[in-house]
Amino acid sequence: MRRAVVIGAAGQIGRPAVEALARDGWEVTAASRGAARDESWPEGVRTRRLDREDDAALSELIGDGCDLVVDMVAYGTRHARQLTGLADRIGSAVVLSTVMVYEDGQGRGFETMSEPDGCPRYPVPIPEDQPTLAPGDATYSTGKAALESELLAAGDRLPTTVLRPGAVHGPHSPLPRELYFVKRNLDGRRRRVLAFRGESRFHPSAARNIAELIRLAAARPGSRVLNACDPQSPTVSEIGAAVDAVMGVETETVLVDGPAPSPSVGSSPWSVELPVVFDMAAAERELGYRPVVSYPDALPETVEWLTRRLSEQDWKEAFPTLALVYPDLFDYAAEDAWFAA
Repeated sequence: MRRAVVIGAAGQIGRPAVEALARDGWEVTAASRGAARDESWPEGVRTRRLDREDDAALSELIGDGCDLVVDMVAYGTRHARQLTGLADRIGSAVVLSTVMVYEDGQGRGFETMSEPDGCPRYPVPIPEDQPTLAPGDATYSTGKAALESELLAAGDRLPTTVLRPGAVHGPHSPLPRELYFVKRNLDGRRRRVLAFRGESRFHPSAARNIAELIRLAAARPGSRVLNACDPQSPTVSEIGAAVDAVMGVETETVLVDGPAPSPSVGSSPWSVELPVVFDMAAAERELGYRPVVSYPDALPETVEWLTRRLSEQDWKEAFPTLALVYPDLFDYAAEDAWFAA
């Protein structure tokens, strides 16, 4: 039986990835910091506790060898070298990166968007051969670029499929962008503001679709980079309408030409001046990828999960990462003042 080790198995993507591999006939060891088990996993899945920074623990987890390592949390040169150092005991690997490694050819990437003239000009859609940021440790994006560079350079020793997801969605997310609409609806806010006329597009990636790409890449080892996104990229207005439909509410959306009036008014987690859409042709061509779920079809379980979490905790306690990135997401007083003016 083919043996797979999944690192970061308790996370948003790890959970459906373990399930997809197990149902595809893999003997799966699901490793995470807390050794948590998901109710969707088949009985044969084994759980193991793992500190990703502990070299000896990782080596012990791989043991005498495995056919596949799926790494959800690898970051930077150090983690890449952990994996390549075990190449003689690993058949192949699938490693999660991010679309944030792309630059526009003039040195501008996602992390420069807030700077003057920092908005990147990407092609639509963005292919995998688009230039990427220089590897380094200055930002999250450059750290992921360093991870990719190191792994791909060792492709002859450890065949690795690098996947680049976009705006990941689904239950168990530390950064649930859908909360922008879900919480407003739960709070009775029937009027909202969207910058750039609600036409912003930042390509989403369902965790279940990424899991399907992992399953396909596991069956066809190789050294490659693939975008990992949904079949369509809806606008932020379309996402809001889809959330409303799931929740059974009617809302009014006020559209603003250009940027948000302030960080507290009209700035959603999808608000970008120019469309950010990714080409999925390579995944279709190389792996035979067909998405298992569309964005609207994936929404009900996300909305249900978010609603339950908000009934248990304040949003900043439930989602500290989201609160750190978007601290002004629900400044209703600022919105009301703007409407009044």
